[in-house]
Amino acid sequence: MALLLLFLLISLSASSADEEPFIGVNIGTELSDMPHPTQVAELLKSQQIRHVRLYNADRGMLVALANTGIMVSISVPNDELLAVGGSNSTAANWVSQNVAAHYPATNITTICVGSEVLTSSPHLAPVLMNALRFIHSALVASNLDRKIKVSSPLASSIVLDSFPPSQAFFNRSWNSVLVPMFRFLQSTDSYFMINVYPYYEYIQSNGVIPLDYALLKPLPPNKEAVDANTLLHYTNVFDAMVDAAYSAMADLNITNVPVLVTESGWPSKGGSNEPDANLENADSYNSNLIRHVLNKTGTPKHPGIAVSTYIYELYNEDMKPGPLSEKNWGLFDANGTPVYILRLAGSGSVLANDTSNQTYCTAREGMDSRMLQAALDWACGPGKVDCSPLLQGHSCYEPDTVVAHATYAFDTYYHQSGRTPGSCDFNGAATITTTNPSHGSCIFPGSSNRNTTLLRNSTIPASDLKSSSSRLGFDEAFTLYSWFIVLCIAAVL
Repeated sequence: MALLLLFLLISLSASSADEEPFIGVNIGTELSDMPHPTQVAELLKSQQIRHVRLYNADRGMLVALANTGIMVSISVPNDELLAVGGSNSTAANWVSQNVAAHYPATNITTICVGSEVLTSSPHLAPVLMNALRFIHSALVASNLDRKIKVSSPLASSIVLDSFPPSQAFFNRSWNSVLVPMFRFLQSTDSYFMINVYPYYEYIQSNGVIPLDYALLKPLPPNKEAVDANTLLHYTNVFDAMVDAAYSAMADLNITNVPVLVTESGWPSKGGSNEPDANLENADSYNSNLIRHVLNKTGTPKHPGIAVSTYIYELYNEDMKPGPLSEKNWGLFDANGTPVYILRLAGSGSVLANDTSNQTYCTAREGMDSRMLQAALDWACGPGKVDCSPLLQGHSCYEPDTVVAHATYAFDTYYHQSGRTPGSCDFNGAATITTTNPSHGSCIFPGSSNRNTTLLRNSTIPASDLKSSSSRLGFDEAFTLYSWFIVLCIAAVL
């Protein structure tokens, strides 16, 4: 308990010292049937997406996003970089038309100057620094430099020797650009923007990187990767890539520029030679990534300091060139239908992309079976859940596992309690999902939208108890119930 309190205090101090982490979404436009900007804005609002990144500064989108409160990152496209980086007045014009004309009604927070310039458009590298400086100078002239940050997203491939992360360094052939860029980011209090794709790391490793390690799935300790220099343990590729970026900056004596991941995701469909681009992997990666960022886990090198991330991307872009996977990174089809339903827990309502707005309470993956059994016993006992469908021969007996039975009991309690925020916790044994756990003849309460409140006199099992001290919360009831079981066993023995 003392360790838990210490951890909470450290987490609180870290979060107060740094900006709250966020999950945003990139909006590409290479669709044969691109939705109207107002439709895009409505989808964003319905999904409670509060941060978006545009690959341009489209006037229609900026107007549609006005007065929504959505925080917008706009871009100077690569094909405009030569002009912007070649003339201070052109940059000032760009800011006047695309920023000052819309701000503050449209909440523009960052300007991405180019995209992966050093790797995708290296011929533009000589003008990149001028473009950054000219755009920033135009913001200063408009008195917006303290409101809007300026940076340039780079590909993670400029980081060499990335594992172990502690020995990573930048491709030194680009030092003439990177060194002044990082000094600029330091002086303007901006971010190092980097695109992080564990999918490509996994594919290019030819089986060396385990799939679960790339998907941010829980790993046993003996499967974790260890940095031999620091002895830090890495449980996923994303953290290793981010820490490699931090180490590469440190190699240039840059230690105070925060990392912002401007792109990360996983394709949901691929060609016959892309078997790992599938719905299940895309759902797992993005769901796990969102939880990882919003839970403020941080990285092994910077624990508790989460790295805000933009998911790539909002829509499938069917006009994208390249393999089939390139067209299938989106969370939604052009008509706003989810490509898959994200499995989110403990991450609030952002991107809970079930458009029916239905949620369920299930047993958390990887929980100790004894903890689940104790929580199941509480739900079916003091929690007053009708668990008769779990009896042998009844509709929800099969599969006869503690996970399946606990999921039914947890979900029943959750819906009988009106899906209140704290009613799906069970001392950490439960989690909220948008995936309907019903199966066969076992129909869960939420499937028929029966959000009844039969448990008006029963206390909700919340991790953050706000009820009066006279009411017995789940943690206390669970502890007493556990002791009751122990004493009964001791009496029998």
